[in-house]
Amino acid sequence: MFNNLNDFIELLRSKNELTEISEKVEPSLEAAEIADRMVKCGGPALLFKNIAGCSFPLAMNLFGTEKRMLMALEAQNFGDIAARIESLLKPPAYGGILSKISELPRLFEASNSLPRVVAREKAPCKQVVITGENKVDLNIFPIIKCWPRDGGKFITFPLVITRNPVTGVQNIGMYRMQVISANKTAMHWHKHKDGAYTAAIHRERGDHKVPASVVIGADPATMYSATAPLPYGVDEILFAGFLRNSPVDIVKSELSEILVPAQAEIVLEGEVDLDELVDEGPFGDHTGYYSPMDKYPAFNIKCITMRRNPIFIETVVGVPPMEDFFLGYATERIFLPLLKLQCPEIIDIRFPAAGVFHNLALVKIKKLYYGHAQKIASFFWGLNQLMFTKNIVIYDETTDIQNNEEALFTMLANVDFKRDVFSFDGPLDILDHASALEGFGPKVAIDATHKKNSPGAREWPEPIKMSAGMKKSVEEKWGALFNLKK
Repeated sequence: MFNNLNDFIELLRSKNELTEISEKVEPSLEAAEIADRMVKCGGPALLFKNIAGCSFPLAMNLFGTEKRMLMALEAQNFGDIAARIESLLKPPAYGGILSKISELPRLFEASNSLPRVVAREKAPCKQVVITGENKVDLNIFPIIKCWPRDGGKFITFPLVITRNPVTGVQNIGMYRMQVISANKTAMHWHKHKDGAYTAAIHRERGDHKVPASVVIGADPATMYSATAPLPYGVDEILFAGFLRNSPVDIVKSELSEILVPAQAEIVLEGEVDLDELVDEGPFGDHTGYYSPMDKYPAFNIKCITMRRNPIFIETVVGVPPMEDFFLGYATERIFLPLLKLQCPEIIDIRFPAAGVFHNLALVKIKKLYYGHAQKIASFFWGLNQLMFTKNIVIYDETTDIQNNEEALFTMLANVDFKRDVFSFDGPLDILDHASALEGFGPKVAIDATHKKNSPGAREWPEPIKMSAGMKKSVEEKWGALFNLKK
């Protein structure tokens, strides 16, 4: 079990999955270019020990391969974690899945996931405490500029923790933070995100300053959990405890009731001022394009707590594949059982890297009736973050959607683009630059299933397939031939 970020880095070092760079590296563009090249060639994690103008090391590309994502979550494969979630959520004979989902927090608590509050003296994140806006200085940290036209330096791997003022439930989101001054950043939470929802509750109560604690560097399960598409109201720290099979130690923030991971590297404490809007961006985003400058609320930092020798962590997003793809791939595999329990005819899903999560989803189903593809698309477009999916292609159980060529072949062979394409106007990701309106526009579903016995379809042909007996016979008789070819 990894108690903290350094535990994970030590494992990467021992497994030759870490390159440590002692030469001086510039935080503006150079570190990002190195990290971008490394993730695209499937290379190791990076630890920059000599960032110009800063005494703290910078970790990047920690999760940039499937192997390292599995190492981070201490699993042999994502299916093991998925099976645990499936077992947890499996409805009893007398109940339904919806009741189970509503009980997620209680179920996680019952599974040894409940976080453990520790005294501040036992919290490494309290080893150094800097209070007072005039003493807070973000410039001591190796904060990077990722791309040439970025509006400035950005904190790109923050765990932003807010607290619902009505229920007391915490939420962790990952929202980039552009540095505005030594003690101020922008808080880039979109209107569809949980952080913005919590802020709206504060505003309704007449409170326009939202307490927030931003964690930079924690144990890998907690960092991953901040990216996970959990239902609102499910505490990400609770989920992190479930993933690691051990509670996460937490401690009270200095300035608010927010509880933060005690083993964190750095914690920035302050308030998001909903009335103070600052220019944020441009920023080279995960879409592969710059998102334009816009107005976002300011995060005014009043306190920093940290370890004596903290490790800063950043990530770079841009033209895929990038590190965020592997975080997203883990989510795709881990949360598949949750989708299947709500919609049992789903067999598999896939979000290709080129689709940057929200532009394309491939869905494999057990087709049972005419119109089934429309039902699946409606299910996706009505479900939390899946509502942003701009294009969905639905396949039947005969297609391996993990095989690019097979998926493309099946779609091109099976689809009548007049009959089998349908669209719906609804919410889109704010970062989608193609829609006429920001955050709203058309979404498309393509029915690539067989049309056997469907109204208006001709007699449907059978796909070509060799008999199982002959395949086995050739394997036994000619197996060596194919081994030689390999």
